[in-house]
Amino acid sequence: MSVKNILKDHGGHLITCRPEDTIDTVATILASKKIGALPVRDAERNLVGIISERDVVRGMAEKGSASVNLKVRDLMTADVATCLPEDSIKDVMEIMARRHIRHLPVMEDGNLLDMLSQRDVMEYRLEATELEANVLRDRVRVMGSV
Repeated sequence: MSVKNILKDHGGHLITCRPEDTIDTVATILASKKIGALPVRDAERNLVGIISERDVVRGMAEKGSASVNLKVRDLMTADVATCLPEDSIKDVMEIMARRHIRHLPVMEDGNLLDMLSQRDVMEYRLEATELEANVLRDRVRVMGSV
C-alpha cells in the first residue's frame, strides 16, 4: 500500500503558512482547523519548512509570551522530511518513527501535494487490518461449511 491510497480520501484542501507569518497567526490556524502542523511555503510556493504544535510550545517555553510575536521562520523546522505518493506506508511509518515526527509533507515533482499525518496512517492501517480480518473470517466460515 502506498501514500496515494491514503491521499485519495483527503479533501484536497491544503492549508499552509509563510515564513513571515507570526506564531500567533499559526497558533490560531492550528487551533481553529484542529491540525497539528503547517507546511511553510515561500513567495514562490516552494516548501521551505514545517511548523508544528511542538515548535510553538517549545518557542513559548523558551521565549514566554513574547513568542507569539516571533515569525514562523524563527521556530519552524527547515530540514523537512518528505515523502512521495508512491512511497509505501511502511516507509512513511519508518520515517516518522526515526525522525520523531507526526506530519509528513507529500511532494511530487518538487510540488507540495498534501500533508500526511500519523493519524492518517494509523486509520488506514486499522482499516486494512479490519479488512484482512474479515477476509480471514470469511475463509474460515467457507472452509468450515465444506
